[in-house]
Amino acid sequence: MEGVDELVSYLSGGSRVIVIAEKDVDLRPQSGDNRLFLLKIAEGSLASGGRGGGFGERRVAEVLFFERKNGAWSRLFRTDDEASLATFEVPYYVSRLPLTLLDGAESMGYGVVEPDLVRELARKAGIPSSA
Repeated sequence: MEGVDELVSYLSGGSRVIVIAEKDVDLRPQSGDNRLFLLKIAEGSLASGGRGGGFGERRVAEVLFFERKNGAWSRLFRTDDEASLATFEVPYYVSRLPLTLLDGAESMGYGVVEPDLVRELARKAGIPSSA
């Protein structure tokens, strides 16, 4: 349960996280396999979410990759290295994304469900394909 506990803490914590998932995010035990990236957004005055008039920034401060395989979530990648982070960008089309938590409760986050983007980010992170 260590992987799922860490994942839940990022999804329900106070920090701003963008989810990029292969499938709808469902953390319940009966859900199927999934792979997802979490892009943690930098906190501070320059990281305002408003972006009104094109101002504000969405600088990625940390990237994590979680995979659910055979019923268990594992974190397979994490970086906060500035050089590595430069290759990860928040997609411009991020929107509200429903997340189903362990107990079946629904929470709203931000992100996209896009398998091709997950594969592209995995390649950048040096993570082998799931296929």
